[in-house]
Amino acid sequence: MGTKDPRVDAYIEKAQPFAKPILRHLRKVVHAGCPDVEETMKWSFPHFDYKGIFCGMASFKAHCTFGFWKASLLEGLGGVDKDAMGQFGRIVSLADLPSEKKLMALVKQAAKLNDQGVKAPRMVRNARPALLPPDDLVAALEKSRKAQTAWEAFSPSHRREYVEWVLDAKQPATRERRIGTTVEWVSAGKGRNWKYE
Repeated sequence: MGTKDPRVDAYIEKAQPFAKPILRHLRKVVHAGCPDVEETMKWSFPHFDYKGIFCGMASFKAHCTFGFWKASLLEGLGGVDKDAMGQFGRIVSLADLPSEKKLMALVKQAAKLNDQGVKAPRMVRNARPALLPPDDLVAALEKSRKAQTAWEAFSPSHRREYVEWVLDAKQPATRERRIGTTVEWVSAGKGRNWKYE
C-alpha cells in the first residue's frame, strides 16, 4: 500500500488557488495508477517514488509542472514541451493535462519500467571545446616554472575556471591583478575556487 506524506498536503495548501485542483488531480491519478507509490519531498517539490524515483510535480506563481523521471522511455507521451520543466509544459488548468485515462496509462507504464528495473538513459553532454588561455596569461605563467608545471597538471575544468575569470575582467587593471593572482594560486597548486574545496 502506498503512503501519503503530510508535507505534500501542506505544499498543496500553500499553492496558488488555480494550482490546488491541478495538484490534487495529479496526486489522485498517480495513486490510482500506482497504488504502492510513496510520496516524498525532493528539491522542495512533491515527488512520488516507486521502486526508485518515479515522477514529480511542482507549483509556481502562474503555472504547475508534472513530469516522469523516465519520460524518454514512455510510449504515447508525445512531444515534450520545453516551455517548463516536466513533460506537459506550463499547466495552468486541468484542461492543459491529458485525459485522466491517458495520464493513468502513462503512470502505469512508468511503474512497469520501475518494476522491470529499467534505468533512465544518461544524458549525453557534448564536451565543451577547450578554452585557450589568453596570451598575457600564458606569458605570466611561463615566467614561473612552478606555475607552468602546475598549470599543465591541472584538469581542463580547473584551467577553464581561471581562463574565464581572467577573460571576465572588465578593466585592464582588474585583468592584470587577476593574472597575478592566478600565477600565485596556480604556483601553490590551488584551483580557482580553492577556498571552497
